[in-house]
Amino acid sequence: MTSQLFRPLALDGLQLPNRIVIAPMCQYSAEDGSATDWHLIHLGNLALSGAGLLIIEATAVEPEGRISPDDLGLWSDENERALGRVLDAVRRHSDMPIGIQLGHAGRKASIHSPWNGSRQRPLDDRGWQTLAPSALPMNPNDRPPLPLDADGLKRVREAFVASAKRAARLGLQMVEIHCAHGYLLHQFLSPLANRRDDAYGGALENRLRFPLDIYEAVRDAVPTEIPVGVRVSGTDWVEGGWEIEQTIAFAQALKARGVSFVHVSSGGLSPEQKIPLGPGYQVPLARAVKAATALPVIAVGLITEYEHAEAIVAGGDADMVGLARGILYDPRWPWHAAAHLGASVKAPKQYLRSQPRQLKELFES
Repeated sequence: MTSQLFRPLALDGLQLPNRIVIAPMCQYSAEDGSATDWHLIHLGNLALSGAGLLIIEATAVEPEGRISPDDLGLWSDENERALGRVLDAVRRHSDMPIGIQLGHAGRKASIHSPWNGSRQRPLDDRGWQTLAPSALPMNPNDRPPLPLDADGLKRVREAFVASAKRAARLGLQMVEIHCAHGYLLHQFLSPLANRRDDAYGGALENRLRFPLDIYEAVRDAVPTEIPVGVRVSGTDWVEGGWEIEQTIAFAQALKARGVSFVHVSSGGLSPEQKIPLGPGYQVPLARAVKAATALPVIAVGLITEYEHAEAIVAGGDADMVGLARGILYDPRWPWHAAAHLGASVKAPKQYLRSQPRQLKELFES
């Protein structure tokens, strides 16, 4: 039987050759927001993997929106030129569709890279004043963030629009808005981080308002053939926090506004989270969003086995499967999945000689 994981999929005007998505993964290797040779090596490698879609890491829409001072950004002409150089090189050797995730870290900004402890940076050590819906720090010892006022909300919205237009100019084929993992837009959604008493806080309708404003502004800013989707955390894994019922309400509001897909993750907002880690632990969240909305959905999180990925798509839990750390560990995961599931996958001509003798139809001709 034909593998469901390797069936093509259309996202608006974008045609994906299969359902394997390389999820955004921060590299903490940019210089003043600009892509470096590391990004050329990293993205070039992944673009040869045979996946259906590659999404570039969380890319800040303004300097204060970076998670760390070494994060990728797309707020300046210099950033745009640097990423353009990388994309030009990658595209010479791969026609894999490439998208980008645009985000703002909010109160989780201004930290050290993971290999240096992920602690908040002091202001005198490449740190900066963080921003948030409310003056509630992520961790008790962090500096309180500055609540965004009306001018700040407008500036952030305009920054998302400007970055989205830069992405379109670069020929990126999809835009994902980061509303997950405890970053700024997720902070507006969750009652654990949003204690505002204006039109952007309190009732669910108000907490949805700013993320929906951002979605609408980005959707209007890029050509209609470019899919615009949203990454969400299906739950905070904390009592009294954001939960799947609210996620579904958010997804339904996005659907009414024409969203192209929803990428369902979880957690990241509170150090109090208690996550039941295990293979596919987030798949039930994706399934719930899919069942309630019929939107195209990406499931992600500890999906490492080929049969598991196949079952997620074949069973209708999600339309696509996202790989992150697993594909860093095994950049040829799609090749191996195709071999295991009796499918075929695209490979660069320079590597065609590596096709195993017993798998004569593994590589597409």
